[in-house]
Amino acid sequence: MKNKDNLMVYKANQVVEASYKLTLNEQRVVLACIAQVHSREALLTTDEFELSAKDFAKFFSVSEDRAYHSLIEVAESLFNRYVVIDNPYLDRPKIKRIKMRWISSIEYLTDEGKIALCFSKKMLPYLSELKGQFTRYELKHVGNMTSIYGIRLYELLMQWRTTQVRVIEVDSLKRQFEIENKYSAIKDFKKYVIDPAIKDINEHSNYDVTWNQKKTGRSVTHLIFEFKEKESAPSLVKVKKQKTKNKDDNDDKDGVIIDNIEYFADMRKKYGDAVTKAIPVDMIELLKSQGLW
Repeated sequence: MKNKDNLMVYKANQVVEASYKLTLNEQRVVLACIAQVHSREALLTTDEFELSAKDFAKFFSVSEDRAYHSLIEVAESLFNRYVVIDNPYLDRPKIKRIKMRWISSIEYLTDEGKIALCFSKKMLPYLSELKGQFTRYELKHVGNMTSIYGIRLYELLMQWRTTQVRVIEVDSLKRQFEIENKYSAIKDFKKYVIDPAIKDINEHSNYDVTWNQKKTGRSVTHLIFEFKEKESAPSLVKVKKQKTKNKDDNDDKDGVIIDNIEYFADMRKKYGDAVTKAIPVDMIELLKSQGLW
């Protein structure tokens, strides 16, 4: 399997916003297997995805002994978990809701210390051949989270990565988390769901999140989340340099090759003024001249 740092999770937005509840380890197994799916290629019901205790331990920062026991437990329980998606088919508007299993089969391979699973037929369109409305993020950014709500909330925020603000109705969020009949008092909902989720995201992910609430009358009806990528991110920007070959080359006096304007424009968009020192002066002028600064 790929290194943890190279694994990307891709989900159709309908699954991100679906109603379901998984235990922490079930969530981890599902995400680790989804990260193995080629999101732009066809996925078959016979395609099998494996996860070893060794990889589970590495991805989610637990001991291998604990990982073995976690996989055995998930192999016993995951088959019975389901997802509920509202308005699943654009071309079939009369179908208002669909309930489906995550997987069609799962087995624990005792001698090899790993599980092998296949995703259910109904789930395949939401994980593969994705072209439009989908959310993606790196597995490592949720790998150390211990709150099931932290992982779910992180996904919901990543849908709005470009605006870095998301307003969510309290009732909708409780329905998505399948806790409609719990935490009727908003203070309990904050204490047992929102606060642990935010703490997890801020401690373990690549984003910092703050939140507020909106009232309708006397009741809190909406939560407002604002989030931004952590400041350490700009240090990842690297400038490619090489010796100047001739005076006609498109580089500056220090030999900085200006060959990827989209890359630097994206860095500017993500990190704002914090990235200025990492971008060559000539590139800044070029970005300004094209309205990308």
